Amino acid sequence: MATIDPITAAGVLLATAATDAVYVMFTSAVIARKRVPAATWSAFWYVLSSYAVISYTENWVYVAFAAAGSWIGAYLTITFLHRPPSGGTPVGASPE
Repeated sequence: MATIDPITAAGVLLATAATDAVYVMFTSAVIARKRVPAATWSAFWYVLSSYAVISYTENWVYVAFAAAGSWIGAYLTITFLHRPPSGGTPVGASPE
């Protein structure tokens, strides 16, 4: 079994969590057709993902930490940043 550096594992997990959070924000900006925010989020997305890729290409075990971080980032971003207004119709709900 390959040796796991806890600091690198945590870095990969955090980088991929942040990457997925940024990806959700990028997608939101694209859907809203906001060019500058979409381009900015895209740049952040690639910078963050490069750390994870460089880290886990040295040791395949870090892919598991990347996957976990990816799941956490997307889940938390959708949960906390894209809540529908209280008492209103959920975003994406069909009109009546």
